[in-house]
Amino acid sequence: MHRALLLWPAAALALLGCAAHTPAEQLAPASDTVRVCEGSRCVDQHRSHQRWQPPAADAAAERRLEALSRLAAQDPKAAYDLGLRLLRGDGVARDSFQAIEWLRQAGDHGLVAAQLALGRIYLQGLEEMGPDPAEAEAWLGRAAAQGNKEAGRLLPQAQAAKRDAQAGYQVRAAERSAWGRWYAAAPYYWYWGGAGWILY
Repeated sequence: MHRALLLWPAAALALLGCAAHTPAEQLAPASDTVRVCEGSRCVDQHRSHQRWQPPAADAAAERRLEALSRLAAQDPKAAYDLGLRLLRGDGVARDSFQAIEWLRQAGDHGLVAAQLALGRIYLQGLEEMGPDPAEAEAWLGRAAAQGNKEAGRLLPQAQAAKRDAQAGYQVRAAERSAWGRWYAAAPYYWYWGGAGWILY
């Protein structure tokens, strides 16, 4: 009790100090400058100064990419090349989504190399994208139908993975339907006792 009485005057003085300032003064920044550091070098500069510089673009690389993109829209082999470059980050920023889009365009136009590549990608999965055995089977089947021996060798693996995935899905669906049963009977560890939570 005595400690609270001693702290009260200090708190009152702090509040009076805040009340002495106008709202605009309370919200105003303490200084018009900020310290900006890059590596081991720091400088003070005005808050309104902008220093961000976009990365320098390689104009020649951008022209090559634009030319390949235009060519890829017309030629399946160029679409395949662009897809590979995007997968590898070879001369372009890595972009697996765009890579697959270009490979699909090439595969849809009958390019066996693109169909095989898509079959492998969907069979194994890629980065954030997990495997998709049904897609793998479809693309490998298209390549195998054109006589590609590697696709013919991988096709049974894709079909087995598809069967396993379907079986796994059926198990998960059964588990989901049974989910409501377990929580109805599951006991709690804590209960509310009026003054707070109490562990059984």
